Amino acid sequence: MSCGVFSRARTHSMVGGLHAAGDVLEGLLTMPATPTGSTIAPPTVLILAITACPTGIAHTYMAAEKLDAAATELGYQIKVETHGSVGVEGTFSQADIERADAIVIAADTQIDLARFGGKRIVSTRVADGIHRPAALIAEALAASPTGAAAASEDAPTSTGKRDIGGFIYRALMNGVSYMIPFVVVGGLLIAISLSVGGEATPQGLVIPEGSFWLTINQIGVLGFTLMVPILSGFIAYAIADRPGLAPGMICGWIATTGAFYNSESGAGFIGGIVTGFLVGFVALGIKKIPVHRFIKPIMPILVIPVITTLVVGGLFVLALGQPIAWVFSSMTDFLSSLDGGSVVVLGLILGAMVAFDMGGPVNKTAFLFGSALIASGNPGPMGMVAAAIAVPPLGMGLATVIRRRFFTPVEREAGIAALFMGFFGITEGAIPLAAARPLQVIPANVLGGAVAGAIAAIAGVTNAVPHGGPIVAVFGAVSGVPMYFVAILAGVLVTALVSVLLIGISVRKTASTDAPMAAEPAADAAPAARIPAEAIPAAAPPVSAAPVAQAAAASALPKPKTVLDYINERTIVLDIEETDRDAVIRRLAGLMKATGIVVDEDAVVRAALDRELISTTGIGEGIAIPHAKSDGATDPVLAFARSAAGVDWNSLDEKPAHLIFMIAVPEAAAGTEHLKVLAQLSRSLMKPSFRASIEMAATPADVLAALASSVRPAAPAPL
Repeated sequence: MSCGVFSRARTHSMVGGLHAAGDVLEGLLTMPATPTGSTIAPPTVLILAITACPTGIAHTYMAAEKLDAAATELGYQIKVETHGSVGVEGTFSQADIERADAIVIAADTQIDLARFGGKRIVSTRVADGIHRPAALIAEALAASPTGAAAASEDAPTSTGKRDIGGFIYRALMNGVSYMIPFVVVGGLLIAISLSVGGEATPQGLVIPEGSFWLTINQIGVLGFTLMVPILSGFIAYAIADRPGLAPGMICGWIATTGAFYNSESGAGFIGGIVTGFLVGFVALGIKKIPVHRFIKPIMPILVIPVITTLVVGGLFVLALGQPIAWVFSSMTDFLSSLDGGSVVVLGLILGAMVAFDMGGPVNKTAFLFGSALIASGNPGPMGMVAAAIAVPPLGMGLATVIRRRFFTPVEREAGIAALFMGFFGITEGAIPLAAARPLQVIPANVLGGAVAGAIAAIAGVTNAVPHGGPIVAVFGAVSGVPMYFVAILAGVLVTALVSVLLIGISVRKTASTDAPMAAEPAADAAPAARIPAEAIPAAAPPVSAAPVAQAAAASALPKPKTVLDYINERTIVLDIEETDRDAVIRRLAGLMKATGIVVDEDAVVRAALDRELISTTGIGEGIAIPHAKSDGATDPVLAFARSAAGVDWNSLDEKPAHLIFMIAVPEAAAGTEHLKVLAQLSRSLMKPSFRASIEMAATPADVLAALASSVRPAAPAPL
């Protein structure tokens, strides 16, 4: 904490001749416990915190509660702004921001920091807000103030071994999120135009000139053409802000246009990722160069974009393009030498190449090889290529269906689109998923593609059309149709299962890293030096002068609802015997039905189990909050079960759930009602005292008493 912070804490009765910060600290520690009429209580340190997670439900409020508790223990005042599914709550006023001593950002989403210019800021993941809140507060107070107008650029990240990786991941996700609509729109338009207006010819599926479907196809091609430049541009934007956007898109276009560097095929989406990061870091480096104040206004709109485009574009054309062309020609020669006696090896290699970069240069090399051999009267290699073409999108689409909780909502939507595009032989349908998780998805795609190619090679499948996927069999271009579908199905299953396995390993590794160490329970609770909360007196309560009429009007406002409005002793069960998640959900739904609020128990159970398929509601630390949106419930209702043995809830920290709260709300009330209940529960469950109370509760009445002491309705807004 700076001396300036302490200097604001001086009072008229204690400062006297004290001028040094050490004297002020000593004065604070020796102040009387209760302020007198002539003593003004010093303002405490004010921390502002923002919490947010991608879904905006449990973790947002868990982090808020942990930060609040840590600040209180440290003797600091804190205000938390939550960016949850119900919207932004606790919005800071300008006065709050001006008075704040430090800002803590615990968020996995993009937070605009422009309003915090000149403040001490630390930015990190929402998980850090849950697991090490006191350390974040200490880091924020120790941080250097940001530039007056550059908070978003200067805010440091919290120290940790994955900070750089997290920064790169967020930049990559930013590009993928903007790219997905182009993939979906372009791919679906191409698929529809080919399936409805396409005709099988020796040159592939061709739409006749003048056809309406040719126009639709061209619009789809335009969407695909813009896909990689958008990916590149918004990766650069996430790193360098607006000065990186235009260079990122331009260099992304260069990466996909092989004519710039004498290559028959461009660098694909991998090239777009490379140019995005190159542009982002080059532009960011230029931004940090000190310049004269008269030049500074034109830096982001002229100097940085032009120099960055020249540097990265020139690097790609002059240094990276020629090696790509050399690799292409070498691959083609190698594949030609394998044709003949090594047909199975050829199938493995072609299938792996097709699936490796999904429409990129390696994929195109294999595709061009197969197409060239069709013209020479050998359609066999194209049969291998065609089988592998459908594997990445179909396999990853299947993976998002069988393990929905491993994928974000956006990724699941991309998975559905990938299934559709895979049927029509559009390998690029898997690109959004591969770009988000390359280390898990690309190996799975390669294995699945290799299996499909090898089976097609063994079965002697041929394809007379330079296209792939199930659609070419529908048009009669494939020989050995049954084995062609067997090859595709085998490859799809391999890709789906391997990707789920690898992603599952990654998720479990992340969860174990994020979990708090049981052997270090007080690591965050004992900073090196702090002012004890008990040593700082509370401010004297102000004398109320509100008119009686205003108080009466406020009392007439509707009473804010809390968790207690939805639970009673009949919906509480202690020390259940069930050890299976589904059985516990059925038990709690039965308790709800006994109250008469749930009229269709099976519908509520189905809704709760369907929600578990999206992602587990086991939020960790022995807690699960299953919830169901179903008209089987006539009103919102809450039930609670306690399990001594624990229930396997597939929580990310892999710990069994001992405290289970289940919420059921009718569809009409699902917009905000259950989210508010979830927020209240999440906050309460983060309090060790509350968890201890319900763990030791002897009767349902004890549970209600613990809830009553922990949950407080929000005060009505002043008139």
